[in-house]
Amino acid sequence: MPEIVEIPIELTHFQLPQAVQARLQFLLDRQDEGNTLSLKQNDRKQKDLWNWQNFYLCCVCDRQE
Repeated sequence: MPEIVEIPIELTHFQLPQAVQARLQFLLDRQDEGNTLSLKQNDRKQKDLWNWQNFYLCCVCDRQE
């Protein structure tokens, strides 16, 4: 059975810091255009996504306790 996760309204307006968003968007746009990212660029993209996903989930879990 699927679990329902309530997201606090404050997190619906969550935005990445401008520099992180710009770097991540640049890498994602390059990838969408069919360009292959270097190993370093791909690693950076994955780390950025992982870090912000974990931060977001930690905020949601803290609010539900």
